[in-house]
Amino acid sequence: MKSQANLAALRALEAAERLHSYSLAAQELFLTHSAVSHQIRQLETMIGAPLFVRSGNSMRPTAACRRLAASLRRSLHDIDTALRLAAADNGATLPLELSAMTDLADAWLIPKLGEFTDAHPGVRFSLRRHADIAPPDPASVDIGIWHRPVELRGFRSVRLPEDTVIAVCSPELLTRYPGLTVDTLPDAPLLHFGTRSWREFLEAAGCADAEPSADVTFTDAGGLLGAALAGRGVAMIRTLIATPYLDTGRLLRIGDIEIPAHLGYFVTWREDHPRAADITAFSDWLCAQLRAGDRRR
Repeated sequence: MKSQANLAALRALEAAERLHSYSLAAQELFLTHSAVSHQIRQLETMIGAPLFVRSGNSMRPTAACRRLAASLRRSLHDIDTALRLAAADNGATLPLELSAMTDLADAWLIPKLGEFTDAHPGVRFSLRRHADIAPPDPASVDIGIWHRPVELRGFRSVRLPEDTVIAVCSPELLTRYPGLTVDTLPDAPLLHFGTRSWREFLEAAGCADAEPSADVTFTDAGGLLGAALAGRGVAMIRTLIATPYLDTGRLLRIGDIEIPAHLGYFVTWREDHPRAADITAFSDWLCAQLRAGDRRR
């Protein structure tokens, strides 16, 4: 049976599954939220099953959606590879497809990326954001930045410099909780992240007996950051991610306690990639930038 799904709808589904958000998928594809929602509803009608269910502030993909998205990523990668080969036949070079976590991309990578491309004018990027800790299909992009290394034959993973986590909130929240300090954190609304517990931070702050409640738990760091910026509560954010917002005053740091981030960043790519030299240069640049940032903080 010939599929009635159009490529635009399939791209919308792949982006929404990867980002766990219709809004972020719309931003990436330069569409409206309603357009993405409409395209996914069309796909759900066609297959006769739901593809997403709402979970708090994010859209949780169903098992059927995850399977479909994984297949789509492989197919889209095959299309992209064919385009690259066709371009190479004519002496052209297509952008490297780079996939990075939403919070890292928005807060740090996008503002910095121009510095690399200025120094390497022959390298261009097509940036995709994701909300995955580990890559569901590492071969679907040229370069991936994840919290887990790719331990498959033929792939290289480089660990980026370590980071720490600090407590931050918006200026608006401080107007509702004046005088907020690390000692009074248990009295404030604390935003929770699925892979990061407040327990370690509160113990480091000397609040070992506190029992932090979890009214809202976020499954992706981008949603956690957005909630902190919106004044929903105090969040534990990576220092690397928080620094640009601290510099502009959009976030304020609570105290001087910091704890290890635990989950690292890994840059991954295929060892036999035809542009491995460009990718290695990018990985080296990332490491140098992060080390320089550590010295400035």
